[in-house]
Amino acid sequence: MPAIVVALAVFVAFFLGYRYYSKYLAERVYALDKDFVTPAREFEDGVDYVPTNKHILFGHHFTSVAGAAPIVGPAIAVFWGWLPALLWVTLGTIFASGAHDFGSIVVSARHRAQNMGTLTQSIINPRSRTLFLVIIFFLLTLVNAVFSIVIGTLFINNPGAVIPSAAVIPIAIVLGQVFYRLRMGIVVPTTIALVLLYAMIPVGQAFPVTVDPIANALGTDPLVVWVLLIFTYIWFAARLPVWVLLQPRDYINSYQLFVALGVIFLGVAVGFNTIEAPAIRTDLPEGSPFWFPFLFITIACGAISGFHSLVSSGTTSKQLANETDARYIGYMGSLGEGSLALASILACTAGLGAAAVWQENYADFATASAGGVGYFVEGVSTFVGNLGIPAGIGAIFISVVIITFAGTSLDTSVRLQRYVIQEIGQIIRVRLLARNLTLAATLAVLISIGLTLFPGGEVGEFAFGRLWRLFGTTNQLTAGLALTVIALWVFMRGRNPLAPIVPLVFLLTMTTWALFIQLGEFWQDDRLLFVIDAIIFVLALWLIVEAIAAFNRVRRQRRGEQAPAEER
Repeated sequence: MPAIVVALAVFVAFFLGYRYYSKYLAERVYALDKDFVTPAREFEDGVDYVPTNKHILFGHHFTSVAGAAPIVGPAIAVFWGWLPALLWVTLGTIFASGAHDFGSIVVSARHRAQNMGTLTQSIINPRSRTLFLVIIFFLLTLVNAVFSIVIGTLFINNPGAVIPSAAVIPIAIVLGQVFYRLRMGIVVPTTIALVLLYAMIPVGQAFPVTVDPIANALGTDPLVVWVLLIFTYIWFAARLPVWVLLQPRDYINSYQLFVALGVIFLGVAVGFNTIEAPAIRTDLPEGSPFWFPFLFITIACGAISGFHSLVSSGTTSKQLANETDARYIGYMGSLGEGSLALASILACTAGLGAAAVWQENYADFATASAGGVGYFVEGVSTFVGNLGIPAGIGAIFISVVIITFAGTSLDTSVRLQRYVIQEIGQIIRVRLLARNLTLAATLAVLISIGLTLFPGGEVGEFAFGRLWRLFGTTNQLTAGLALTVIALWVFMRGRNPLAPIVPLVFLLTMTTWALFIQLGEFWQDDRLLFVIDAIIFVLALWLIVEAIAAFNRVRRQRRGEQAPAEER
């Protein structure tokens, strides 16, 4: 099967989804109001609540949600064949992720930009707020652990990517000053910033950076040193106002993603690479997890992701200048991430060449899990090579793309975890925890480091195996619960809630099923993950019961009462 034919078919589906389905959501389900005063305008403070140009906010939102996960998940999931992964990415993006991300922004904006956990208090009941916040806390901790290992591993495997990845930071800070202090336009400064970033790639190739001497001196693994350095940077980044670093870096990364996707798909078209891997794998090695339900949690981003609802309600809704921008930012952001997942599927099938090479790389699930990111880099290097770009430059280029996206998601995740910790402090009435930004950020970083470095043996040995599956399960569970909140909010206003209800039922079924299966596996192999899995499983069942009760309550109210008025 020619890879370019697959790509074009998916892009046509995405275009139709945005043209028709997102319009239906905007007009009939979420009923956007251009005159609604958003929280960014009502509570503008120059730190978290900042009315933002929709294109800049799209860049922040897009790159915050499009981290390493839509690359890693599909790169692993093609183990079961490329067709199931492709169908889930395509249909999940259009009908699940689009409704989820778009709806999360709107519902949060309509409730003073509260995060999804807090929204459950007013939409489901006060008890569910605490339950959801605990699930969110675990999800963010898993996100931080997984992404820090992704970045550290890429730095080790591609030391030429260190300098260009680090260069993004000062470039973004200067860009932020240009946007918000000098009030200049966005296109020219961002283009210059992107050129400067790419100019650092040959510099990085000429001067590769490793931490081996430091690791040897400390008697530890280089990955440990990178993890500690990454979280040290993240601690500072997560405390800065969003316009100083996060927004401009995200905007650079959004341009970079468009360039990367353009280069990848142009390379696919020029090289006319074909997919030699099986569409549906029938010779699964003994002991392999079955694709049903694990496909839907392995591709934890790129089809739908609960982390997106945390970004949408945690930072994006606080920067939304006009409610009608939510369609472009939320739904188009989902399509962008789906495009990245598509690129990962093609890179790890057509990009690897002969079927025998694919078979060797995907010999078993453990090998597929451990090598997913590497296979993506190798496959993209093939596509870039079709354009005459040297393989070494191509490998550094795509590594920088992954690292900067993962870094953005990690920055956003720790920032969100800081919010959650402060909110938990309010619930348990610990004033110091609720009010002290530095303490909350420090706890978020230390807890994440603890999970990342906790297992015995090789650092991060389960990051792309058991830990990735637990991350994916928790992530998709969060998406299902966010869709529950969205569906209830829509239902309370007398509108048809089927758009969020259908994907939420599917996701809650898949995730609780996967959590139950993993309990047995973790009990035998890893007691820490067993405890985390068990807690999340119990909380999930509890929240499902609370959500069903809330739906019944709303249905009874609608029979006898008029639907509530819109919030301001």
